[in-house]
Amino acid sequence: MIVIEKTPTSYGAYAPDVPGCVAAAETRSEVVQLMREALALHLEGLREDGEPIPPPLASSVEVEIGLAATA
Repeated sequence: MIVIEKTPTSYGAYAPDVPGCVAAAETRSEVVQLMREALALHLEGLREDGEPIPPPLASSVEVEIGLAATA
């Protein structure tokens, strides 16, 4: 899972299960592609170093909330 955040000028993304693996880009699609590449390189590096690949532990859920009308 990656988390994508919109800023006033760009998009940022990170992987909660892979600390330090982040990306930023001008568009959402670009940041997703950069995160794919960053995750692949990061996990390949862990494998080459004999380190364990962290299991996916993070999850997400969308929730809807009703907001009361204000007077």
